[in-house]
Amino acid sequence: MGKEVEIILDKIINSDCHDPFQALGFHVISETPPQSIIRTFQPHAESMQLVVDGEFSDMYKMREEGLFEISVPRSEPFDYSLEATFYNNTTHRFKDPYRHLPQLSADDRYLFNNGTHYKSYDKLGAHLTTIAGVTGVMFRVWAPSARRVSVIGNFNTWDGRVHQMRALDQSGIWELFIPGLDQGEVYKFELRAQNMSTLEKSDPYQFFCELRPKSASVVWNLEGYQWQDSEWLNSRQKSNPYEAPISIYEVHLGSWRKDPGDTSRFLTYRELADDLVPYVKEMGFTHIEMLPVMEHPLDESWGYQSTGYFSTTSRFGTPQDFMYLVDACHQNGIGVILDWVPSHFPTDGHSLNLFDGTALYEHEDSRQGFQPEWGTNTFNYGRKEVSNFLIANALFWLEKFHIDGLRVDAVASMLYLDYGRKEDEWLPNQYGEKENIEAIEFLRHLNSIVYQEFPNTLMIAEESTSFFGVSKPADAGGLGFGFKWNMGWMNDILSYFSRDPVFRKYHHNNLTFSLLYAFTENFILPLSHDEVVHGKNSLLSKMPGDKWQQFANLRLLYFFLWTHPGKKLLFMGCEFGQISEWYCKSSLDWHLVEQDEKHRQLQDYVRELNLFYRDTKALWEVDFNSEGFRWLDFNDIDNSIVSFARFAKNPADHVICLLNFTPNVIHDYKVGVPEQVNYQEVLTTDSKEFGGSGVVNPDEKVVFDGPHGNAPYHVLVSIPPLGGIILKPV
Repeated sequence: MGKEVEIILDKIINSDCHDPFQALGFHVISETPPQSIIRTFQPHAESMQLVVDGEFSDMYKMREEGLFEISVPRSEPFDYSLEATFYNNTTHRFKDPYRHLPQLSADDRYLFNNGTHYKSYDKLGAHLTTIAGVTGVMFRVWAPSARRVSVIGNFNTWDGRVHQMRALDQSGIWELFIPGLDQGEVYKFELRAQNMSTLEKSDPYQFFCELRPKSASVVWNLEGYQWQDSEWLNSRQKSNPYEAPISIYEVHLGSWRKDPGDTSRFLTYRELADDLVPYVKEMGFTHIEMLPVMEHPLDESWGYQSTGYFSTTSRFGTPQDFMYLVDACHQNGIGVILDWVPSHFPTDGHSLNLFDGTALYEHEDSRQGFQPEWGTNTFNYGRKEVSNFLIANALFWLEKFHIDGLRVDAVASMLYLDYGRKEDEWLPNQYGEKENIEAIEFLRHLNSIVYQEFPNTLMIAEESTSFFGVSKPADAGGLGFGFKWNMGWMNDILSYFSRDPVFRKYHHNNLTFSLLYAFTENFILPLSHDEVVHGKNSLLSKMPGDKWQQFANLRLLYFFLWTHPGKKLLFMGCEFGQISEWYCKSSLDWHLVEQDEKHRQLQDYVRELNLFYRDTKALWEVDFNSEGFRWLDFNDIDNSIVSFARFAKNPADHVICLLNFTPNVIHDYKVGVPEQVNYQEVLTTDSKEFGGSGVVNPDEKVVFDGPHGNAPYHVLVSIPPLGGIILKPV
């Protein structure tokens, strides 16, 4: 035995070897005469035997620590097994993990290190594999600064000495095929850092994970689910989401509804498919947006502190169960949007934090790599393998789970180096400015690849600043998103509605300001979960006045949401007037719908709004161009009344929207209209069936020749209290 082999064996015994294949496994000593050595390191074995064609040969215990070897008169690889006898007299027969050549190609390694291996999830992680007729699991992980990496699990009593991995050249990727393992096996990676500390980490590319508080990864095969959504996918390819109705129901799966027999139990993905999907369809929403379903340890984070970017949370079932939920949505004509968090990740010890003992996924300097507002790490977008990890993750959800869109959380925190930091807590970019150039390039790269691979995906930015071109193409200087949440509209309108109607005329600008910039981006108007937590009250509780006025105000708020340019989003529970703040560990208060007519009527109203919206092209066909909107009158400040027209591509196809933000009833109110035709009231928030007072306009409205406001003609209408009406040409 050469000195080099002795050194390697010493490193293997000390669990400090970057390539145990140099000494373990099958090694040819001589071609003529044929002779080879087979070595194995089994620290728990008292003795070892080589098994070939049913014949047993004792192996020599060359080191007391558990190194065994045997010489065989062969010079070509052959099929063999090893059988260990342990100190308790039990035996275990297995195929040798160290007999195979590296399996990850040089091209795969190059693409990954170059940041362009967009399907890296097919290579890294744990994959059920067959090599040379032997079935098992191929493990790969990126840990370039580790001295040694092992796979640990029940199969080796969580002993990092047993299955030490091989580093593949300078790629930073470690690989080991372990025969005999199957789906459901739990595992982690054990890493020895440069400072000789030992780390236990979950697999960054895991497809499944143990239920919290446990944190081991689970070997899982994503193949085999029989999708039934081909009709949906084909129609999606041909659709134009910018000229389509989009009304999104935002859902936290863990608290939409609980098991009534056991309120501590989550409904499963399949139970949600049976309950949630029919409800969303009945309510007329076009899409469900789910708060992050990626694995996360803390319920109270709502999924926004992900530790398993490629794994659906085990709280609700298996990955195939989640596929069933998505499939059910598609079969019922409902799109699925996932909240996704590429902006930051938690500092949990088992996850990405200091993954190989160094700042691998994050920046080393806390002024770049730590987000003090949330106590989390920020991704190092300038590191190609990190940007590859995130872009591949986005594509993963679109490919493997047929997801229709991703709502990217906290984009503003990515764009600005000083976000959430004090003056001395951040570093400027190379030009001395606060823009995060690497994050901007990452987002452009992300969106360009997503739209290249999945053209009609809904890529949505939750971005709260006036950064230029969030939803503009990257080649035009934008970030390349398809849509942007209109946080300005949300803040202004909720501030406006929270005021007593007597004082609203002094804040009229809050009502109208959004139309100054409504067409600078492709906006989605959100009334989201963030507005009904942490002491902000529910939407209903934000409304002023007595109970009747609160409901009337809420109907009017929704009326403005559904008629304002832009796509729509409403958080669960808001559709029936949830009274209490949302709490992630409690079910929505469904008893309100059953016990209080006001809540049931509000739910009916939202359903009617959705159905009317979907049937009315004027409310969505020209959402992102000023040709689809015209103020008719926004100057009646004293009465807090505004009116506007919405137009489809054919201007003759239009509707007139009038909103009264006070409890006053006004008859024979003059409203400008663009066409000299009669108009009919087609929707009112004040209908008695919705809980209103019944001030309606039942008859056709004759058009008078004479301008009013920004229109050449006008009609006279009765205006309901705290209400809105829609008129349509007859």
